[in-house]
Amino acid sequence: MCDRESVVPMSGRISIRKYLLAFVVAGSVQAPGATAGSLAETGTAASRSFYANTFEKRPSVPDLTALGRQMFFDPSLSASGRMSCATCHDPGHAFGPANDLPVQPGGLGNKESGLRAAPSLRYTQDIPAFTEHFFEDDGNDSEDQGPTGGRTWDGRAQSAHDQARLPLFSALEMANEDVGSVVEKLRRAQYADRMRATYGKDVFEDPQQALKALLMALETFQQSAPEFYPYDSKYDAWLRRQAALTPEEERGLALFNDPRKGNCARCHPSGIKDGAFPQFTDYGFIALGVPRNESIAANKDPGFYDLGLCGPLRVDLKDKPETCGLFRTPSLRNVALRKVFFHNGVMHRLEDAVRFYATRDTSPESWYPRAADGTVRKFDDLPARYASNIEAGAPFGQRPGDAPVLSEGEIKAIVAFLNTLTDGYRP
Repeated sequence: MCDRESVVPMSGRISIRKYLLAFVVAGSVQAPGATAGSLAETGTAASRSFYANTFEKRPSVPDLTALGRQMFFDPSLSASGRMSCATCHDPGHAFGPANDLPVQPGGLGNKESGLRAAPSLRYTQDIPAFTEHFFEDDGNDSEDQGPTGGRTWDGRAQSAHDQARLPLFSALEMANEDVGSVVEKLRRAQYADRMRATYGKDVFEDPQQALKALLMALETFQQSAPEFYPYDSKYDAWLRRQAALTPEEERGLALFNDPRKGNCARCHPSGIKDGAFPQFTDYGFIALGVPRNESIAANKDPGFYDLGLCGPLRVDLKDKPETCGLFRTPSLRNVALRKVFFHNGVMHRLEDAVRFYATRDTSPESWYPRAADGTVRKFDDLPARYASNIEAGAPFGQRPGDAPVLSEGEIKAIVAFLNTLTDGYRP
């Protein structure tokens, strides 16, 4: 259970918003009290240099937030003119997709199919920069926890502005041809004059400066606490002693935390740490061996595999087989609002996602197809040579026919608890 004494909904790591405030106040990325270690947590040297003021005017956080909000909802920034950031990241669904499609359509004709499910953008303010070897500063810093951090399912974006750049130029998403085409759209946007007022009259003269202005505004908007990390779920109210969990929700929390049962808190920590409310992710990467989703267009090719950290979208780790099949552990906050689950959107019910953890190994025939000889093709979305990368710790690890570690009633209790993580609860 969680220690609920003297808690505040602060972040566990130094937030990038602190650097944005430092940027607009002092023109420097060095925030008051920041150390070399804390700077490293929020990005690389290239990311830090991004915050050096290179504009004619020094924009304020309120101005950047308001401008970023307009940009976020602007479909004219896409090549099709029909896709905005909000198309895949709907504020009514915790800035995740509103539909039940496993991947979202995009591209020039808005008919191309992506490879992965669109994640929620909420509670991403503390994601550290990607590292292959993470050592937790918790008294046991000798334990290598492996790949950790970075944005997107494969961690290839080191910051919110790096992440915002990806869909702008992806042929499967907003499909802009180059920086110049994006800047031309910005020149014609209804907020063009607002950009000049915010950054300076010459903001569009240098295409790279104009792109930086776009990315900085989007990043600042996504640091808006009321919209992106409000900490106002029922669970947060319970942590503040403003609400009571039902007996079933309490039972679900206990099962969630129990290493002999759900063992969910191993990757989705639920407790308060250093006075910070939990993010329900350890920012790590894991191979779960989820079933192949045949409804994804790329998967029609039997030779194609989405291998997460080692490709195809990320290329710097392609020669490291130990990373193949690993995907980022997302936050479970607002998970009950989602209509598809896992990186490939293969499941459509939260209860099924929890049931998969409980029965993947005890009843593999429930999840995987059969080969021509009748045998179950377990882990059918990962080449056999990478099978050793798949997680086998609790609640996995049993043999076919064994009793699962979670009963149907316990699965329902965990789902009841997960529903308490939805924002917008009013005590």
